[in-house]
Amino acid sequence: MESIGAYLQVVQQVLARMDARSIMWTVALLFDAWREERRVFLCGNGGSASTASHMANDLSKATIVPGRRRMKVIALTDNISLITAWANDSSYEDVFSEQLENLMESGDVLLAISASGNSPNVLRAVARAARMGGVTIGWTGQEGGRLKDMVDLAVMVPTDDIGMIESCHLVLDHLVTMELRRHIAGHGVVGVPLLAVSDLAASLRARRVGKGAR
Repeated sequence: MESIGAYLQVVQQVLARMDARSIMWTVALLFDAWREERRVFLCGNGGSASTASHMANDLSKATIVPGRRRMKVIALTDNISLITAWANDSSYEDVFSEQLENLMESGDVLLAISASGNSPNVLRAVARAARMGGVTIGWTGQEGGRLKDMVDLAVMVPTDDIGMIESCHLVLDHLVTMELRRHIAGHGVVGVPLLAVSDLAASLRARRVGKGAR
């Protein structure tokens, strides 16, 4: 019983140390995707793959507001036939990026989930999305790996415990989904002017290019 309480306490401590602003901007970017009728793609491996599928479900269904259009969300983790075809015929590193080649358009969003920040197929998907004009968000862990410097917006869980990172990513899924639905219902992001939301992706990309991250 003591170990259970200790785990729950650590989860609370890790979540309390997270950068709330990066979470707010995740909501803002997803809200802008909804407002501009863009698509949102998600990817990840292992536990992060299940989080990607879970979040695609939540964004697709739990954000529905009667009378308003719905979000367009696709988990790149869900088509087993296509994933295994690319893995078998090309490389496992291509299983997400090649799906994006078929589906992504400029302005669409990729939310890439990797606890280590170093999953090769996730990194390749981010690079492909960026080349295609997509907005990239990375959810990762304490160090962020290579992912944090490749994405437009990085959200990092401040711990190196993989299980804890994955637990917190699920909390983020539900928090972001709840906030996003609230903003869709009110048709605005509290504390974030709509013009600022629209300009965020462009400004982040400009900053990224300026840093030479690509």
